[in-house]
Amino acid sequence: MESTSNIIQMPRIGDKAPDFEAITTTGPIKFSEYIKDSWTLLFSHPADFTPVCTTEMSGFAKEEKYFAGKNTKLIGLSIDSIHSHIAWVNNVREKTGVYMKFPIIADIDMKVAKLYGMIQPGESETAAVRAVFFIDPKGIIRLMMYYPLNVGRNMEEIKRALEALQVSAKHGVSMPLDWKTGDKVIAPPPKTLEALDVRLESKLEMVDFYLAKKSLENVN
Repeated sequence: MESTSNIIQMPRIGDKAPDFEAITTTGPIKFSEYIKDSWTLLFSHPADFTPVCTTEMSGFAKEEKYFAGKNTKLIGLSIDSIHSHIAWVNNVREKTGVYMKFPIIADIDMKVAKLYGMIQPGESETAAVRAVFFIDPKGIIRLMMYYPLNVGRNMEEIKRALEALQVSAKHGVSMPLDWKTGDKVIAPPPKTLEALDVRLESKLEMVDFYLAKKSLENVN
């Protein structure tokens, strides 16, 4: 029976992103230094030279300017060698014209994949599931997405979630179902009777005192 001391607990929302050092397609990195002072998306794919992974990683590459405009760095990972990564990146560039300039971690020993709970034996013991970690400028994990090996992610949802997290962090608000940039946001509910009275006299769009919406322009 495996000792509980050898079991690595998967990171959770609100945890500090586990630090590591790794070899990537852009050179060696120390993760805590790479992500410093920026938002970061750390995402895994099962294997190089596979069809779904090629569409996904190409999708991130096509949106590099968008993410840069959101002060967001990209970094990928799979359990392949650095030589496989480089050959695959070059192959995709030659065949499709899409160039994956962001670093891709060569996690051949599965150290990082295990650290982030990307190895899920029910799916595979030798390939990482499709995970995405949204990490804020303080190095805190704010959102996690996990997909199985056979279902590709939705880039528009990744972008929507990033925008929601950034707006929430900046303005201290929440987002309703299906929120997208430009939609009204939810004001925090009152926590005192005095705040309740202020809320009831406000011009917010209220379903009731605990559910009140307002335009982003009026957040402050």
